[in-house]
Amino acid sequence: MPAVDKRKYLHPEVAAKLGNMSLRARLVVEGYIIGLHKSPYHGFSVEFAEHRAYGPGDEIRHIDWKLYGKTDRYYVKQYEEETNLRSYLIMDISKSMTYRSKNISKLEYASYLTAALSYLMLNQKDGIGLILFDKKIQSFIPPRSTSSHLNTIFSQLDQINPGEDTQIGNVLHEMADRIKKRGLVILISDLFDDFDAIIGGLKHFRYNKQEVIVFHILDRQELNFNFNTRTRFKDMETGELVTTEPWQIRNSYKDLMLEFQDKYRKQCRKRLIDYIPLFTDQDLDIALSQYLRKREKLG
Repeated sequence: MPAVDKRKYLHPEVAAKLGNMSLRARLVVEGYIIGLHKSPYHGFSVEFAEHRAYGPGDEIRHIDWKLYGKTDRYYVKQYEEETNLRSYLIMDISKSMTYRSKNISKLEYASYLTAALSYLMLNQKDGIGLILFDKKIQSFIPPRSTSSHLNTIFSQLDQINPGEDTQIGNVLHEMADRIKKRGLVILISDLFDDFDAIIGGLKHFRYNKQEVIVFHILDRQELNFNFNTRTRFKDMETGELVTTEPWQIRNSYKDLMLEFQDKYRKQCRKRLIDYIPLFTDQDLDIALSQYLRKREKLG
């Protein structure tokens, strides 16, 4: 029998067919690793958990020559205490995240991404925490780095019940107050809430010296607005209804959505926050690569 190319599981619609979150996470990450080994990015290895790039001041005797033979890059063996980064995955489960124009909702995409990141982080020996929120924090799992803890996270992701409306800013401020040790904060959301409140919450994390990544999840239709007949639109959080001819507002709508993304991009760049826009039809390796680039910088 021919070997299954696990890279197919990077596509969210393929990952959705798997039975549970644990299996999705493992196959997504294994598919990603296979892709790395077939790409120019040999520097991203998944021996990451026990190695880091050689740098000025490192002793030559700590270089892993076997890994050098595989990658043509110098890595030093890393002791366990060097790998203990605490990461907090803050995931939006509000009603707006349940929108889908095709097979995968924003909420499903976010959960697959969160599961894959958790699996990858644990293999780095990093502590993983999970926060699920809508207008308030619905679940908070403090960071740990054991395999049983990973099962707790997967179980939570498998049992998500979408919440109500969103108050992202308040949630970010609350978490910034609760997280005492420096680490990595990853926000996964469609960011459909008050812009200034969200930026204020992200600034709070940066003031506390946290590293921050924002994965901005959108459905492609939310940007393209390809509706061709008179349509009634319903706000998924407030229930407000608007009936319109889409062609009359399409250009203005698309301009506003591009401006919406650009505002986040500029404000995040200004505060040294990684802003990554993602669509639910995109493969998950985009986000995993962005995370690993950040993780590599943190050492």
